[in-house]
Amino acid sequence: MYAIRKQFLYTILFAFMLAVSAMMPAAGTVQAEETPYNPVPYEDIYPILEQHEEQSDRVSLEVIGQSALGHDLYSVVISEPGDDLEQIKAMREEMEDNPVEAKEFIEDNPDFKVPFMVNGSIHGDEYPGTDAVLQLIDRFAYDTDDTTEQILDNNILIFNVVNNPDGRILGTRANGEGFDLNRDHVTLAQPESAVNVDLITEWNPMVFLDLHGFVMRSEEQLGLIEPTTGPHNPNYEHNLYLDYALDQAEAMEEEIVSNRQDYETELYQNMEGTHIPYRDTEDGWDDYPPIFTPMYAMYHGAYGHTLETPTNSMDGVKWHYDSVMGALEFASDNKIEMTENQLEIFRRGIQFDHPEHEDGFFPKAYVLPVDETDPTATEKAVNNLLRHDVEVEKAEAPFTVGGEQYDEGTYFVPMDQPKAGLANTLLWDGKDISDQASAMYDISAWNLPELWGFAAIPADSFIEVQAEDAEPLDIEGELTGEGPYEITNSSVAAVALVNELIQNDFSVYKGENGHYYVESSNGDVLQQAVEESGITVKTAPIPEDAAELDHVDVAVLKDGGQHGVRTALEQLGFEVDEIEPQAISDNGLNSYDVLVADGPGIDDNDAYKQNIYKFIDDGGKYIAIGAGASNRAAELGLTDASINTGTRNSNGVVNVNYNDTSLAAGYAEKDIGFVYNPVWYTDIENDRVAASFADEDFFKAGFWKNADVAQGQPVILKGIHQNVTLLGLEAGFRAHPKYLYRLLSNAIYPDEETILTTAAGMKERVERYENDGEFADANAARALSVHLTALSHYAQQEAAEKVIKHTEGFKNLLTHHQENNLISEKAFNILTNDADALLEKWQ
Repeated sequence: MYAIRKQFLYTILFAFMLAVSAMMPAAGTVQAEETPYNPVPYEDIYPILEQHEEQSDRVSLEVIGQSALGHDLYSVVISEPGDDLEQIKAMREEMEDNPVEAKEFIEDNPDFKVPFMVNGSIHGDEYPGTDAVLQLIDRFAYDTDDTTEQILDNNILIFNVVNNPDGRILGTRANGEGFDLNRDHVTLAQPESAVNVDLITEWNPMVFLDLHGFVMRSEEQLGLIEPTTGPHNPNYEHNLYLDYALDQAEAMEEEIVSNRQDYETELYQNMEGTHIPYRDTEDGWDDYPPIFTPMYAMYHGAYGHTLETPTNSMDGVKWHYDSVMGALEFASDNKIEMTENQLEIFRRGIQFDHPEHEDGFFPKAYVLPVDETDPTATEKAVNNLLRHDVEVEKAEAPFTVGGEQYDEGTYFVPMDQPKAGLANTLLWDGKDISDQASAMYDISAWNLPELWGFAAIPADSFIEVQAEDAEPLDIEGELTGEGPYEITNSSVAAVALVNELIQNDFSVYKGENGHYYVESSNGDVLQQAVEESGITVKTAPIPEDAAELDHVDVAVLKDGGQHGVRTALEQLGFEVDEIEPQAISDNGLNSYDVLVADGPGIDDNDAYKQNIYKFIDDGGKYIAIGAGASNRAAELGLTDASINTGTRNSNGVVNVNYNDTSLAAGYAEKDIGFVYNPVWYTDIENDRVAASFADEDFFKAGFWKNADVAQGQPVILKGIHQNVTLLGLEAGFRAHPKYLYRLLSNAIYPDEETILTTAAGMKERVERYENDGEFADANAARALSVHLTALSHYAQQEAAEKVIKHTEGFKNLLTHHQENNLISEKAFNILTNDADALLEKWQ
């Protein structure tokens, strides 16, 4: 019966695929006589799965969430009809909580079943993964051959059928929000990765396979199967993983090669093996960050493997199919030993027994103090940890650890728990691994406390206090006093509250101290907004220097930069449009107050450049983030600094010295930052510098060879116009470094301190321009320097009228030099902008 229904289903599907093939994204070059590859359209997937569920008593189908654009995500569980899935889930949870007893149980009950999870096409345009999943579902829904029966006797199969429906529909690697979902398993900024995490924590699979494409290192070794090269994250119990991971990879390889006669093309028919990085390569394909799906699953005890099929073709689909079958057969033959290793990971965590780690690597606990005024960063951290299946506790009485007293209600993470490695990799400081490899595949530092802005204090003793299991938090803010009120510039939630009030027509002010103020009102709207924010807002007088803020319209340049900046701005409460460079050339920026660029793209024509200049001259703010955008700002003439960059794969957490300016409001003088493809600036005077890398030991954690060249160098500065800001720190990188988001709001909502220009700095620029040959003769430069010496004298005396008078005289002298060809256009424009900034500052 099933065979007839399957044939009917495939007839219908094949006809539909032919009809829609012209609409699908290009599937790559197809070799002669190869069956044309038309990936299954997303809209066909649910009907296929639904029919399987109707026709097979092995199939359970569930919609487990929606993508960023609202498309359904599907899980399919395949099991034998008599299997009690809830009982199997409960057993997996018991294995996690009581691994010693569970080990005894499986020895006495070898017929137990293990969850085996397969993730389909997390990158939307890597189509073969999902298509292979559909073929696997079809097989295990109906077939009764010995191999199928043996696999179902030993495994519960869980498929996340199409992890990225947006990308599959759009023909893109990323989802509909532009995020690479295979970089999001720590942050959980996107719903698709959060759903993946939920599925992993629901089942605690023994094996996790992530189906990707396309890698072909040679015509002899087709595709790629992990385990990876080093460096390996020290938070893994990596020796237990390797006991079977390499053997399983080679079993997948063997299954693929043994079936090579069944492939359509000579490329596959002649293959000798696959590329297994751990076996075949020294470095460059590592498992260091937990952001990748299989690496993340390893922290839950799974044998995680990324599988990279060689080509976007029918043979590429079969490669995935065969690799999964090889892994399934291996897991079925070795499930007892592999499960015992998974149990050993949990036992080591619970008993705080880590034989592969140095003493002291794992603290006994992390204490998470709660800031009374603004607990929102800690709240987010606790909720994130709980979603990751990390145990968090809440003290029911005061306690002391490390000589410090903590109040009742303080949260802490005990490190004698089954997933201690996951807890630690999320909360530790990280380390500098620059000497451990020649290259890294992606980020090498991600620690939540510093980059999210909450405290996680490692304790060298276990915390002895009555405590309860933490529950997901939804802290209610509090409005106290009669007003006016101060909103501290302390978090993303604080700035989001400010923007919500502005959008509700409240008068909001920003003081030179960087904090925000709102006048008292009847309180209903204000009260509700504060309560929803989670922040305590107290009465405080509005400073005399405070300036009222206006609503701003923000545009983010769609320019190939790292995604996350738009999300960061939206989380800060700004209304944001994403625009193409061509739109600026065609229409200008009249409808916007702020333009944020975080990538290398511009429209290379005069109209674009002139519209950018007009936008800035009319008061628009231009913010360039990172190396690519900084280089483009220099090309546009928005800065006269030299742009210096590190190697592309350099990244990490850095120590930063923040100057006392409004651009750094809310940050300590010595604080942190995050870099990716690092950038720093030279040939710039101090009066434009808002922050610099620390003078010593500035690189804290990550991978950056020869980082010393950037030590002490400027990393945030103002351009030649006071409305231009260059951020060398990645303030919105993949929506992760939330602690740095406020650098964006500080640049958008500046006060007078943002005008850093000084007469002394201008004099230094004149001297530099003279050395650079920007003046026709020394007398022209000397005349300007003499004028600026007087200006600097009056500025020190705070003689505003004389500063203004001499600045206007300086502008007249510049004009005279220009009319007599005594000064270059570059020096004239920059020094004129400086003079205008000085006038704005003193008027």
